Amino acid sequence: MENSIFELQYALDTFYFLVCGALVMWMAAGFSMLEAGLVRAKNTTEILTKNIALYAIACVMYLAVGYDIMYGGGIFLEGIMDDGVEGGAYYAPSSDFFFQVVFVATAMSIVSGAVAERMKLWAFLIFTVVMTGVIYPMEGSWTWGSNDVFGLFNLGSLGFVDFAGSGIVHMAGASAALAGVLVLGARKGKYGPNGEVLAIPGANLPLATLGTFILWLGWFGFNGGSVLKVADVGSANAVAIVFLNTNASAAAGALGAMIIAKLLFNKADLTMILNGALAGLVAITAGPDTPTPLQASLIGLAAGVIVVFSIINLDKMKIDDPVGAISVHGVVGLFGLLVVPMTNSAVYENGELVGGATFVGQLAGAATIFAWVFAASIVVWFVIHKIMGVRVSDEDEYTGVDVAECGMEAYPEFNMSK
Repeated sequence: MENSIFELQYALDTFYFLVCGALVMWMAAGFSMLEAGLVRAKNTTEILTKNIALYAIACVMYLAVGYDIMYGGGIFLEGIMDDGVEGGAYYAPSSDFFFQVVFVATAMSIVSGAVAERMKLWAFLIFTVVMTGVIYPMEGSWTWGSNDVFGLFNLGSLGFVDFAGSGIVHMAGASAALAGVLVLGARKGKYGPNGEVLAIPGANLPLATLGTFILWLGWFGFNGGSVLKVADVGSANAVAIVFLNTNASAAAGALGAMIIAKLLFNKADLTMILNGALAGLVAITAGPDTPTPLQASLIGLAAGVIVVFSIINLDKMKIDDPVGAISVHGVVGLFGLLVVPMTNSAVYENGELVGGATFVGQLAGAATIFAWVFAASIVVWFVIHKIMGVRVSDEDEYTGVDVAECGMEAYPEFNMSK
């Protein structure tokens, strides 16, 4: 009887893990729609091409080398033994791989929006190969993989906690994006002759809103799946709390951004509201399991405020990010890491850390992730720039990268010149 119960739990936990992975995979559609809505019509086809191509590359590269770097054990040739009860696992190991690989694609999707409208497609895809195959798995091996950072120190022993990836996934993606933007430069017409910021509106705000709702839905798999199992009372309760807190933080983030936008611009800026909701999701991702719903709401509210000011200030610094990805995933990702100790404080036994997060550990983890991903990324971007260039020509940027890079337009019937 006991063995039958375990087998049932194993089946349910595996199924839950796979469903959560599928929800995270659906976030690829969310990023595609969000980015397609926030770029100009003449750049829509290319942004969609980047999103489906980066997902495919991420899946291949993580299978071929990334998972081995991050966790050890080459599975590309050997496969994964799903040995069930005999192996002592409480879900199929191959379901863990599937859940992990969609996280890799999420990190790379963050880069896509930040470098939109002026980057060469193939330069971006070459970077995707390195990011998903080496850069992300390396920092993942120091955090979720529990390896020492370059053999020097262990982040877990310092009290670094990142439940579902505010730093490991989101800040990492934003760090790579920042490096790319610095090498790439701003879009033509983004800044005036006196340095003033000029708005470049997105072409399709209904699509951007749809993308945000898709991401919001997918985030329940992102955070909920990180509980790892559901088929016992404790785990089921933990999943419910994570879902509740994830939703509360997102809602509060949207409201926080809307209120600040009204105070600053005297308008309910939809793009800020969308980014506020995403900021709330990013912020709670580092620790959705320990706050009360009130605390989760306050974290989201603060994230919504932070992201508006971050977007404004990055624009003033002439860091051109068409979708606000660096602010949403980078600045707010750091904030999410730093608030974890407030609800999940360190626990010591006999002077030794046995659980929880410390501010020192969170800072060390954030610094390690940023330093590695940014440094490695800027080297790769620079090498690609020297070999083939990363930016399209001024003419192609003016006419749009859809035709230049993909040979087709997303909305050909609206092209009045034909």
